[in-house]
Amino acid sequence: MKLFNLRFLAAVFLFASACPSHAQSADATSSGATATSPASDSLIDRTMAWAENDYQEAEKTVENLYDNGRLSLVLSGFAHHGRSTYTPQQIDELNEKVWGFGVSKELRDDKDNEESINFVIMADSHYTPQLTASYTYQWMKPLGGNWELGGGYMAGLISRTDILGGVPFPGVLPIASIGTRDVKLVATYIPRLSGTGNGDVLFLALRIAVK
Repeated sequence: MKLFNLRFLAAVFLFASACPSHAQSADATSSGATATSPASDSLIDRTMAWAENDYQEAEKTVENLYDNGRLSLVLSGFAHHGRSTYTPQQIDELNEKVWGFGVSKELRDDKDNEESINFVIMADSHYTPQLTASYTYQWMKPLGGNWELGGGYMAGLISRTDILGGVPFPGVLPIASIGTRDVKLVATYIPRLSGTGNGDVLFLALRIAVK
């Protein structure tokens, strides 16, 4: 199984990120239809059809990125925990120097926007390893010279020992970047989770092209 079948895993990330919008559409379509009605059977067939189509498209995208994408190194270094979310005592106990590293493979589309697959391991806020495997898409805006600004989303799987005992769980987060095509400062934001006292964390990493 080549490289632990990372192409398959990344295709799953892409597929998972598409599920919420399709699920909402399916729920709206299925309202008023019983589980055993022909309409329900038709809905199941349509759902299976878009699921297979989305997976195939995701797999093609990931294969293209894997085979043809430019290779970059990702250096993780800083996490800022919101001072209005966490108490001073919690801030003292949390790790904000989230050192780590990873790799990225990225391509530009016909509109000069960027998509990539990324694999990063770093120290989390509790000094334990965090593994992230994700797909990202950014809309790029030239700033003049070689500089550009990007904004978009990342969808993937995250493994942390303090959540589900390290079992990977899916997530979709906003992402932004600034820099040149060769060197970028990349930021990801975890919003505050209502009622939990968790979240409101800004992660910063540096991405450097190597070929």
